Amino acid sequence: MLTDSHCHLASHQFPTAEIPYLIARAQAAGVGRMITLATCLENIQQNLTAADHPAVHACIGIHPCDVHHAPDDATARLAEFTGDPRICAIGETGLDYYHSAPEGWDEMDFRERQRVFLRKHFELAAAAKLNVVIHTRDREGYASFEDALNIYSDYQSSVNAVFHCFIGPWENARRVLDLGGLVSFGGVATFKTAHQVRDTAKQCPAGSFMIETDAPYLAPEPYRGKRNEPAYAWQTAQRLADLREETLNELTSHTNACAEKIFRLRPI
Repeated sequence: MLTDSHCHLASHQFPTAEIPYLIARAQAAGVGRMITLATCLENIQQNLTAADHPAVHACIGIHPCDVHHAPDDATARLAEFTGDPRICAIGETGLDYYHSAPEGWDEMDFRERQRVFLRKHFELAAAAKLNVVIHTRDREGYASFEDALNIYSDYQSSVNAVFHCFIGPWENARRVLDLGGLVSFGGVATFKTAHQVRDTAKQCPAGSFMIETDAPYLAPEPYRGKRNEPAYAWQTAQRLADLREETLNELTSHTNACAEKIFRLRPI
């Protein structure tokens, strides 16, 4: 059984009535465990409802593209949920320098608000004894990654972080691992032009990365351009197992162990 370490079951692309069938399709495909992540206060309850299913666990956070909508006390409101047994980490949080600042916001002010919120998420995670899931994205270069890594370094003694949907070079991944963090790879690793992602995945030691879908986004080949779902995690897993010259069982075993470590889950 494989773990999809990052999906969004509360996405508007997944009608509520379809969620049980998405989970059933994933399990039938051999994806036995899914981590669904909130991106704003408004979809926390939908994610928790999905996590009523024993195969699903939830994370709570404010996505960096939503910080302008979130109230200043958003992380205090998140804290009200951290004792819920369905919660396994804090996130999705992070820094997004790819999208332009929303109307009425200066670019630098918007990025600073993202950084403030990321620190608050780390503080919440440390207080709740949970770990953090980080999003970074840049139009060019690695400025959001550098800023997020610098913030993470201030909390590395009390919190572990996973940099999800990792597409950077091996050197950047190595720096995450050196801080005690993990990375995760999704459907991008199957894209024909994603040579850097595959080079990084090939160099990551066993026990340092996970598999994800980021569903409903970034579907792997041969579903690229279509709506992604947790059942498709196997396409990425098989591609990386072949690349790393591992059996699928070997890759599944060590990526599951990573998920159990970062999300503090029981083995499956």
